[in-house]
Amino acid sequence: MPMTSSPAATVASADHATAHTLLNCLLREVSGPEHQTVVADGWLRLRLPRCGVLLRVGLRRTSLIGAHRFTGPVSEERDGTWAEVSWRGLAERIHRELQLRTGVHNDEFLGQVASSHAGMTAALEALEALEALEARSAAEGRSAECDSARDLYRDSSQDLYLASEQSLLFGHRFHPTPKARTGSADSWSRFAPEAGARFPLHHLAVRQEYVREESARPGALAALDRQGAVPEGYRLLPAHPWQYAMLREHRLLRAAIARGEVLDLGPGGAEFAPTASVRTLYDGRDFLKFSLNVRITNCLRKNADYELSGAVALTRLLEPVAADLAARFPGCELLREPAYRTLDLGDRENGGDGGDRQLIEGFGVIVREGLAARLRPGLTALLAAAVADEYPTSGAQISRLLPDADPDRLSAWWQAYLELLVPPVLAAYFDHGVVLEPHLQNVVIGVDPADGTPRQVLFRDLEGTKLVPEHHTAALAALPEAVARPLTYERERGWDRVVYCLLVNHIAEMVAALADRSPGLEPALWSAVRRVLCERSAAHDHPPALRALVAGVPLPAKANLLTRWGRRADRHAGYVRIASPLASALLSEAAHVMHPGSSR
Repeated sequence: MPMTSSPAATVASADHATAHTLLNCLLREVSGPEHQTVVADGWLRLRLPRCGVLLRVGLRRTSLIGAHRFTGPVSEERDGTWAEVSWRGLAERIHRELQLRTGVHNDEFLGQVASSHAGMTAALEALEALEALEARSAAEGRSAECDSARDLYRDSSQDLYLASEQSLLFGHRFHPTPKARTGSADSWSRFAPEAGARFPLHHLAVRQEYVREESARPGALAALDRQGAVPEGYRLLPAHPWQYAMLREHRLLRAAIARGEVLDLGPGGAEFAPTASVRTLYDGRDFLKFSLNVRITNCLRKNADYELSGAVALTRLLEPVAADLAARFPGCELLREPAYRTLDLGDRENGGDGGDRQLIEGFGVIVREGLAARLRPGLTALLAAAVADEYPTSGAQISRLLPDADPDRLSAWWQAYLELLVPPVLAAYFDHGVVLEPHLQNVVIGVDPADGTPRQVLFRDLEGTKLVPEHHTAALAALPEAVARPLTYERERGWDRVVYCLLVNHIAEMVAALADRSPGLEPALWSAVRRVLCERSAAHDHPPALRALVAGVPLPAKANLLTRWGRRADRHAGYVRIASPLASALLSEAAHVMHPGSSR
């Protein structure tokens, strides 16, 4: 299975990627719902009615769900001619339209778009530098000695997996600022996955009475303890080195170090590589999810106090659910998060000003099972987001995974994938009242290394997994209210989250990647989705929500642009409703029944 990086020439520029992402958001959340768009003659034309601007961009391919593929720059109509608009100019026009639309001024927006553009630029420069080094090494007849996490597990499936995690140069293409981040450029070059970073953890030794930890099963904390040795009476607390640099001057921490309650042991142990989420690190054995006081896209990436306990509580509660899904749907697994540890100084010194909470949350680390705990032997793990990426920035991307664009081969791959992905997500919701969050960055695919066929899906990151309260009344009542409340979604909200993550974020993007390989295949791909949903609807006795989904009711799409404009946290994000391609699939199938001799 070819798994090498693609040439940078096949990848969009940061200018075009930024502009196209902004247009995706505008089309989905503003201009599309207001019927201010038209697709004709190879162009998308899109109007901003409040500021009187008409834009257009070239189309590589149209999409049944409106997730079109754009090409080239964006232009603006001026006195009957078209003039190119830069990514920054486009952002300014969107800023003006949204201010007129909402009456709200957002003085962060343009800076965040610029930050995202800078992040894409840096990621492309890192890719070009790596490719240049590999080319020089190949010309000299030796292996590349790259200072990169892509070489951390050379000649192994781990290397291929990490390459997929670190290949997302442009991020979420329906987020207005997918690569926005705080922190210095130097910090990002040292710790960003796109830079191929790897580094040791920063080790603290904490006296046992100042350690707070929970474990869902014996031995789960060994993932932390084996990172290094500590004096008797202390426990090892590894920290992300970037986080430690931001917290090391905290007065409560300095006082604890001065009293000998915390020992600063410095960097140590094995090197870890950042995964796509930046703050979750992997050493080939364990995932460690750290807090990171850095804003990425829309959120400060820290483990809140309730999320620490919540991860362990969910691991306990979901064990029978995960076992049932794995038994009923072979190839489905859930990566558990069985333990956490943090520093808890007891708030003795700060007079209740929350300083200790900053350390509890800032140094909280969640242990997540490594791939070996659930991945079948012999399979190669790949991040789903890398497989579905618009551009071939790693060997995991579908054009590299399946270099043969034969429609029958692509369709067979798709059918196998749908049968792995869809049934357990729907069974979790309808049978167990569990809202999984199967968006592209939360799913790891286990593929056959011989031909790329999907054999397994692993669901990860319990932060987004929620419980429907009426299914778990007793279990939730047994938890502290501060932990139980964030673990729940009401049924309707949970269903919107399932449908958005499964169909709009995940399946639609995988359809897009496959359709890029064979453009005429998209209707058949959506028909396959509908058939699997029909089978699952029958298996669950046709619940109304699933029956409506199969019938093609509009789909919920997360409103990332409007959420960012309103400066709301992701947990308060709303949805816009978009036309479902399942409706056209249904009509196509009905026409075939009426006229069985026609081609489909």
